[in-house]
Amino acid sequence: MGSVAKKGLQQYLGQLQRHPLRTKMITAGVLSAVSDIVAQKLTGIQKLQLKRLLLKVIFGSAYLGPLGHYFHILLDKIFKGNKDSKTVAKKVVLEQLTISPWNNLMFMIYYGLVIEGRAWIHTKSKIKKEYPTVQYTSWTFWPVVGWVNHQYVPLQFRVILQSVVACFWYNALLILVKIFAPEIPEHQRDSIFDFFFSLILIYRGIFLNLRAKSLALAKP
Repeated sequence: MGSVAKKGLQQYLGQLQRHPLRTKMITAGVLSAVSDIVAQKLTGIQKLQLKRLLLKVIFGSAYLGPLGHYFHILLDKIFKGNKDSKTVAKKVVLEQLTISPWNNLMFMIYYGLVIEGRAWIHTKSKIKKEYPTVQYTSWTFWPVVGWVNHQYVPLQFRVILQSVVACFWYNALLILVKIFAPEIPEHQRDSIFDFFFSLILIYRGIFLNLRAKSLALAKP
């Protein structure tokens, strides 16, 4: 079993090296599918909604994968691949002020118009009401992921890491809600638990960073 997994990983890495864009698109699509299947089950949907699943896969593979691929290449060109703390901080700030609000807006438009099939007037009204909270909670979580991504992860893996985190973080929040606060209405869950979970990750990131620095200073 271990040899099969190792061979599969080697083949995947080979495809990532030879066909980076295509591989990232497929990966983003697969992870979008996994995320939505788990999310549907966690929210109590008995019969899998295949149309919703397919539309999520299309968004992941046709939009998020390619955009992330070219965006990270552009960032590395702008900052010449530097990984010092100051440069990484600039990358994170630029990412959070550009692609982060744009992606959240595009997903809300796509979800409202395409997945839910709402009229534009209703989609616009929902975005106007919920977008500030969505973006605020995003800024409490994704800068930590961005810092790790730009500081420690090679360029070819950055889109994949973001796809993996995006796949699992929302479902982790759904599990927390299901266990600790099942009485919270569906429309209020995201903002409350995104913020709660984000704070945990931020403080954990600060702790690990300080611990690493202390260990470095302790070395002779």
